[in-house]
Amino acid sequence: MTTPHDLSVASYNIHKGIGTDRRRDVARTAAVISEIGADILALQEVDTRFGTRTGLLDLERIRRDLGLIAVPMKDAGAAHGWYGNLLLLRNALVQEVHQLILPGFEPRGAQVTDLVIAGQPLRIVNAHLGLLPGSRAAQARALIDKISQLEGRPTLLLGDLNEWRGGGATLQILGEHFQIAEARLSFPSRFPLLALDRMMLSSHGELLDVAAHDSPLSRRASDHLPIKARLRLGGSSTAMLA
Repeated sequence: MTTPHDLSVASYNIHKGIGTDRRRDVARTAAVISEIGADILALQEVDTRFGTRTGLLDLERIRRDLGLIAVPMKDAGAAHGWYGNLLLLRNALVQEVHQLILPGFEPRGAQVTDLVIAGQPLRIVNAHLGLLPGSRAAQARALIDKISQLEGRPTLLLGDLNEWRGGGATLQILGEHFQIAEARLSFPSRFPLLALDRMMLSSHGELLDVAAHDSPLSRRASDHLPIKARLRLGGSSTAMLA
């Protein structure tokens, strides 16, 4: 961490550990996670999708080697995430976790985690939105509705939003409540053309140095590049979601 209130944050759709070479190699995925070096890492597609969802990563090894601890999900069974969404944290105190089922044609969910990190309250929303525009818009509204029911605190929303249109309804809805970080091309990983992966923040904070994590390994490990930034929280002030 650069200063007491600067945190490294990132989002990464790991594509179930399957790389651009069509091989599943979760050790390679873990190596990219190590490269990123984030304090807060939102992952998507961490479980198998069909049949019984099963977690794919070696979470104990990630904890031991990288100091990142997975936020546990209730009733997850063999899965690591919630609809494939998993949050990894370094030196944070988790206070409450909300597991949302999102509306839409495809089965989608979001993980909303309240925590304290670097002495600051923070809410993390880790989401993977649908492929259909109407579903994404409904899912964005559902996220805002849920967050608005909770106690106000600085809120970071990040994940694979599947929204390639800069003026799409999804970003318009979320933009009424969040400062949307500048888009960074993240898909497909070998030749990035689309900014499917996004992050955004409510008031009383900044997202700085937003970038895609582009390395020879990250270009092979998944069909998405990770995106990363520095999160600077606004001192001891409390932010409300507008």
